[in-house]
Formats: sequence, structure tokens, C-alpha cells
Amino acid sequence: MLNLLKKENTGICSICSANEFVLRAAFRNARSTNNKVIVESTSNQVDQFGGYTGMTPQKFISYVDEIAGSENFPRDRLIMGGDHLGPNAWQNEPAETAMQKAKDLIAAYVQAGYTKIHLDTSMRCADDTGDVDSLLDVNIVADRAAGLCAVAEENTVPENPPVYIIGTDVPIPGGAKENLENIRITPVTEVEETIEITQKAFYERGLEKAWERVIAVVVQPGVEYGDAIVMEYEREKAAELVAYIQDRDDLVYEAHSTDYQSRLALRQMVEDKFAILKVGPWLTFALRETLFALAMIEKELFTGQKGTRTSELIETLEKRMTANPHYWQAHYHGNDNDKRLARNFSYSDRIRYYWPDPQVSESLKKMLLNLESKHIPLNLLSQFLPLQYQATLENRIENNVHDLIYFGISRILDKYSYAVGEIN
Repeated sequence: MLNLLKKENTGICSICSANEFVLRAAFRNARSTNNKVIVESTSNQVDQFGGYTGMTPQKFISYVDEIAGSENFPRDRLIMGGDHLGPNAWQNEPAETAMQKAKDLIAAYVQAGYTKIHLDTSMRCADDTGDVDSLLDVNIVADRAAGLCAVAEENTVPENPPVYIIGTDVPIPGGAKENLENIRITPVTEVEETIEITQKAFYERGLEKAWERVIAVVVQPGVEYGDAIVMEYEREKAAELVAYIQDRDDLVYEAHSTDYQSRLALRQMVEDKFAILKVGPWLTFALRETLFALAMIEKELFTGQKGTRTSELIETLEKRMTANPHYWQAHYHGNDNDKRLARNFSYSDRIRYYWPDPQVSESLKKMLLNLESKHIPLNLLSQFLPLQYQATLENRIENNVHDLIYFGISRILDKYSYAVGEIN
């Protein structure tokens, strides 16, 4: 895969989502641009026990393959990636048991056919010594990462071995909780140390061939987002990181939390060898924006109409999120109205965890059926979905509910297509 990224000023977008609408939009977008697609699942989403999606690695690949096939997307242009693979889900357990589960996790991913593996052993386990708020010693991190790599190598298909991503400066999934003005850019000395010590740990385990397939290092280039604010990429602040990686032809950077960056900022990142751009919440945020607008159109069309019940999609989501706050309560703070606004509109988009909820799913299905049964007037489309309205007038999309949804997501994917160039 590194060969895909060696061409000057090219990169690849990594889709970090299990949402069917997002995946379909990604395949449609990539089909039109002739690019490859990386689809990634995290260790929280998908593991050997099912994760919060209820899917094992094999089931998730089957799920993605089925969607790709129905969208006529070539399987040889799909790369499956595993993100944050390590003891993340078992941090409250002793290192011995947590790492054994992490090894079983890696084995399950590789056996299922994942070929991009992020080795993330940066988190502390229950019996790790030292200050719980301090970073885990880089030697321990490297040794554990090499141990996971060894398991991956033992379980790989020889004709299609995985590539590896290393790096310990990993942003918090789902958006920062800290003051964004104090976002820490990874020092070059730490990048050098990570590479040197991790390579040494690989070699000590006889993993020289696997090290040749380490293609990227995760770093923090100063991009992040909170509930209502985005820290955009400033290449001047990342100048030392950029200068360091320009001198290497064996590695690129992988950038997490690139959500909500401008089109220009994304392009600059690729030019600066942040060649793997991860995006997730922005895509489901765009989906949520579109679905909320459609719910408002539905209300205008069907409220008071005999024989038709509206979906109450927005209200159903609010009820389910307040009844089951597990996925947002640690992220959203302030008074009741602050939390309400965050639940509905935060950039971190914790709402994405609630689309599979049976009541929410039923409500969404009802809304789609309602809108499929009646032509959406252009004046309402202009009011609530002006970008889709313009695309409809220009015959770029049809005025039907599914095209409206996919366009809402694809306008974000278009920014990444522009940023990464065409790598084929």
C-alpha cells in the first residue's frame, strides 16, 4: 500500500464508519473518482466478542463486502483496516489478560482479511506502574506492539500480508475534551524515538520482514475538533514534522481527526505527507444534517394529513438519547440546554451511536417511506436542503430521498477526493 502513497502529493481517505448510508456514499464517490477506499473499524466497534456493533471482524467484512457488491464497487479497490487494535477495550484488566485478548483480537482481524493494521498499545493496563495520567513508557508500548505484530504475522495469508501503522500520539476518538487552544503537536524527537524503539522491538522478535510493511506513523499535526469549534491545520506549526517526514521514503504520516477541516487544509496535509486522512464523525454529522432536514420536510408535507403518521424522527432520537445516555454523557457538559444542543448538533456527533436503536431505526424507516410516497416540492427542497436543491436543478442528482441523503454525505467525500488526488 505504501506504493500507492509514494507518488508525490497523493494520499488516501480512510472511512471510519459502520453506517450503511456512509459506506454506500463512499463506494459511489470512489467509483466515480476511480480511487481505492479504506474502510476501518475500531477495536471498540468490532472485536472477537462483537464490539458495540455486535459484529466480529469476519461479520464486519461480510457486511462491508455486501454493501460494496450492491454498489458495484470492485473488491480489489477496497482495503479493510483495523484501528486502535490493542488492549483498549480491556484497560481495566491486568496487562497479561488484556494483552492476551488483544492478541486474540489481532488474530481475528487478520484471519478475517484485514490488511491495514494500526498497532495501538499506548494505553495503560490495570497493573502498569507509574502515574496513571502519564504516558506509558515507549519501550513497553513498542514491545507490546511487536508482540501483536508477531501474532498478526502468524495468522496472515502469505500472498496478502498486512501493512502496519505505528504511533503512540493518538488523538482521543470522537473529538477532544481538552482546551483546543492547547492542542499538542507531536515533537519530532518523539516520532524519531517511536520509530527507532519500535523497529528495535520488531527486530528482537525476528520481524524484519514485517517492519518492511510498516508504512505510517500516527502523529498529532494540530488538527482537532470539539462540540462547536475546529482547529484547522496550520502547516507552519507542523513545519518540523513535515521536514522530518520529507526526508524519508519508507514512511508517511497517518492523521486522525481530520474531520471538519477545510478543503484547502486537507490538500495541504496531503502535500505535507499526512497521506492517510482518517474521517468518521464528519460523515455521520453530514448524514444527520440531511436526515434532520428531511424530517422537517416530512412535517411540512404530512402534519395534519389524515391517514398518515409522521415519523417524529428528531423527537425519537432525543427521547432515546436521554433514556440511554451511555454514549454521550461523558462527552457533553454544561446545563440542560447545553447538553440538548450538543446531543443534536455537536461536531463529535455522538448521535451516530443511536441510529441502530430499534425505536430510532423504526422512526427513520417511517420517514423514508413517507417521503418516498410523495414528490418533494422544489420550494421545500430549497428551504431545507439548498445544496441538494441546486444539484437537482443541475441534473446532478434525482429528487428522491436516497439521492438527497447520499449527496449530503458525498459533498464531504468530495473534499477528500480533491485532497488525496487520484492514486488508482
